[in-house]
Amino acid sequence: MPKSDRVRLQHMLDAAREALSFVREKTREDLDQDRLLVLALVKAIEIIGEAAYQVSSETRSQIPEVPWEDIIGMRHRLVHAYFDIDLDILWSTVQNDLPPLIAVLESVLQKGVE
Repeated sequence: MPKSDRVRLQHMLDAAREALSFVREKTREDLDQDRLLVLALVKAIEIIGEAAYQVSSETRSQIPEVPWEDIIGMRHRLVHAYFDIDLDILWSTVQNDLPPLIAVLESVLQKGVE
């Protein structure tokens, strides 16, 4: 795996971990009341998506457990339709999609991909 891909995967992992730390001890209702939390989560997911976009297609094909297109598509949606973010989807993404992504990225980065 090229060093640049390894760096991008680490960026994805770091941003996913940060997003989960932001919601620790928070509820979905907190998202409606806390604009700072919304912006923090959006930024973390944007970083995950941008880093995913920069990972080479060769490396992406070696890690099929990562839903690359979904991640990149969500990043595009957040950036280009920032005025129309569905907070239920944002919350669900952080709660349901990031933990398995973290597990895959941790595994890949620990063992490496050839």
